[in-house]
Amino acid sequence: MSSTSPDTPSPRSSGSRFRPGRAVLVLGCAFALVLSLAAGYVGMRMYQRHESVANAIGSIFIPAPQSYFHKDRIRVLVLGIDYNYDAKDQEYSDGARSDTIMALSINFPTSDAPQGSISILSVPRDTVYDFPHHGQDKINAAYSFGGVRASEKYIADFLGVPGFDRYVVLRINAMKELIDAIGGIDIVPDETMSYDDSWGHLHIHFTGGKLYHMSGDQAVSYSRFRHDACSDPCRIQRQWQVVHTLITKLKNERINDLLHVRQLIKVVNDNVITNFKVPEEESLALGMSGLDPAAIRTAQVPYLRDVDLPCCGSSVIADDDAKRALVTKLFFDPLPRMVVPTQDQVIAIAPSTIRVEVLNGAGRPGLAGQVANQLRGAGFRVVNVGNAPAPVAATQIQVHSTAQAFVGDRVRLALSRPSVAILSDSSGSPEASSDVTLILGSDWSADSQKEASAYK
Repeated sequence: MSSTSPDTPSPRSSGSRFRPGRAVLVLGCAFALVLSLAAGYVGMRMYQRHESVANAIGSIFIPAPQSYFHKDRIRVLVLGIDYNYDAKDQEYSDGARSDTIMALSINFPTSDAPQGSISILSVPRDTVYDFPHHGQDKINAAYSFGGVRASEKYIADFLGVPGFDRYVVLRINAMKELIDAIGGIDIVPDETMSYDDSWGHLHIHFTGGKLYHMSGDQAVSYSRFRHDACSDPCRIQRQWQVVHTLITKLKNERINDLLHVRQLIKVVNDNVITNFKVPEEESLALGMSGLDPAAIRTAQVPYLRDVDLPCCGSSVIADDDAKRALVTKLFFDPLPRMVVPTQDQVIAIAPSTIRVEVLNGAGRPGLAGQVANQLRGAGFRVVNVGNAPAPVAATQIQVHSTAQAFVGDRVRLALSRPSVAILSDSSGSPEASSDVTLILGSDWSADSQKEASAYK
């Protein structure tokens, strides 16, 4: 028999006795550790990706897109349907064709590209394609042959991609309601437009070069206009302009944060047909919320010539070799490593070391000269002022020289235009006459420009 009294705890039981003070201390330390780690993670996200607090916190609870798709990029087919109207003025889509065709490569944020990027390849709807079992027709007829599934199959074959991971079919009110939900967007039309189609509910009246705060209906009408000499290619340019402006507003006004994402997704889902699941949409919206509009690459399938065919009327013949090279670049080439400079790094670059060419693609006389004078005043070396070879919808900065990093960013900062795209000109060389070419598009609005002197 043990000599220890039953009321006397053994050494082992004494060591395991519950002590409230110690438990509270341990839990408090653990909570503080978790809180500090979470705060550090949120702070890192805010610094690296320029996110809002809400987005950074939301990333803790909403998985990254890679967790749903198991890869760093996906292909998405976007179709806009050209609805018809019956005798009672009701919309119907039976036999409808796709008014808009876009193939997207959505490149998720990674350690090399923390903000992600998007490549958009537009397919002119009048492009000729040989459909199995249907014969030769325009590519936009794919939808009438079997809806979105037929479109996925035929457009993937036309582009030479294995298929699409997801699709989005925009109903007639999709873009209208999304743009209205964010309070409209500012657009400068690239030309004067006056067109009415009462049967198709299309009324377009804009003055070229004038700034408009467009409602959803106005913006969609503007992007659908094709009754000029340029026709579909210019219509595609306007669609890019609207998309670019929309994304810029979402980013600059913080409408893309977690507090608004679910509301916007609901607006979109009320007007689209898609095989995206809602958790995928939330993950994608939050994951890509730090997207720099400059990281959006846009292109359209090149074509050789316009033709008038018995099967289809006015059509275009695609340049298959150029198309193949473009698809390879946008959808298959390894994703480039994107280095996002800090503002201090950009400001540290002396403007006097940058040779700038300014070209007017907006069609407004004297605009290139005005902007060139502004850049000279900021200390840049303006080496040429002239007109662009063709009208341009969206202003862009082309970088020709690799001798000094971030020269395009320095010009953009001096102009106080954070949404202007910076493009690398692969054909450039150290012997080029300029380091940077600034091409002013019809979206350039002097009224909305801030003073560049703050960045001199």
